[in-house]
Amino acid sequence: MRTQFKKQRSWIRWIIPALSIGCFFYFGFHSWHGAFGLNSAEALELRRVELTERLASLTERRHHLEHKVRLLGDGAVEADMLDERARLLLNLAREDEVVYFIRQDN
Repeated sequence: MRTQFKKQRSWIRWIIPALSIGCFFYFGFHSWHGAFGLNSAEALELRRVELTERLASLTERRHHLEHKVRLLGDGAVEADMLDERARLLLNLAREDEVVYFIRQDN
């Protein structure tokens, strides 16, 4: 009786290594160039520093505005602060006064 053996195809044994190498290169490329990869880590750090500085300036401005609001509060209204706000909002001045308005960008 004669036995027939199937011939092993040489390309079949290369499927798993080829897929492994393909996955390695795919994930390696995206870990380097992806949105949160090594290249973008530097850009994210620069953005973090920029936003931290902006937060500090906005916090300082908020404290300044809170202080102004406290001065205009019910129990602590100071006459000069009230006079300043009334003149600014109503656009009024006495006849013998010279008024200079300095524009403040918000």
